[in-house]
Amino acid sequence: MMLVPCFRLNPTDMLERLRGKRLVFVGDSLNRNMWESLVCILRNSVKDKRRVFEVSGNHKFRAEGSYSFLFQDYNCTVEFFRSPFLVQEWEIPVTHGKKKETLRLDKIDQSSSRYKNADVIVFNTGHWWTHEKTSLGKDYYQEGNQVYSELNVHDAFRRALNTWAKWVDSNINPKKTTVLFRGYSSSHFSGGQWNSGGSCDKETEPITNEKFLMPYPQKMSILEEVLHGMKTPVAYLNITRMTDYRKEGHPSVYRKQKLSEEERKSPELYQDCSHWCLPGVPDSWNELLYAQILVKQHQMLHQ
Repeated sequence: MMLVPCFRLNPTDMLERLRGKRLVFVGDSLNRNMWESLVCILRNSVKDKRRVFEVSGNHKFRAEGSYSFLFQDYNCTVEFFRSPFLVQEWEIPVTHGKKKETLRLDKIDQSSSRYKNADVIVFNTGHWWTHEKTSLGKDYYQEGNQVYSELNVHDAFRRALNTWAKWVDSNINPKKTTVLFRGYSSSHFSGGQWNSGGSCDKETEPITNEKFLMPYPQKMSILEEVLHGMKTPVAYLNITRMTDYRKEGHPSVYRKQKLSEEERKSPELYQDCSHWCLPGVPDSWNELLYAQILVKQHQMLHQ
């Protein structure tokens, strides 16, 4: 086992190590949270902020899709591609010209061709597998022409990850591209879930007693098994336990600035206890990312 010295994230050094390269985040809005954190950290170290900009010309973070920030002095980009399942969301025709949403467990997300040649890719998935359609698994999961009338969510998750793993092994050149997978980030809804009045706005301190921590998610155990079977080396950023302590770190009632009329009546019912305030918890994930980049470059120098 190689022991690596502990370094705090040095944004100027990280930009130098990313010179001429693409660093890409692929996944759900929690990976977008991590992407935003890193863009802010790196941009803060650049003297002339005008030389850091969104490639499309839109300087504001957009809510959906994909986007890329260019650090002009280093000719490097830090990008995000929205892909909450990593596999392809799909539509099939049903009666009277209507369409039905399904999830193709056997097809990688169609944006994959746009980032497969990047130098560093950080994947994630997890939170969308807890929503009603995915957790119930009724007439939703599809492979080939078959839509399963019912499929257990953990079985579906494994199949989707196996599709992703096969794509990585077939399309990623590990001599060029460093692949990482960030694990599940704990939520802290109390008294309900994200869509049923769950709250965290009264939380002001982290958890200090370990008996209040959640068990390790079964989906992340499945992830570890899939990673173990891959030929491409993938660094697993296991951040589940470290985020579980931080029940006070969510935006809660403060995330949304423009509330609907219904939300204004009861803002406490529309809380965000999944994402994280910035500066905050995702900054530590980027510390781990920086450490992995140091490790990979150290290994390449001594091959």
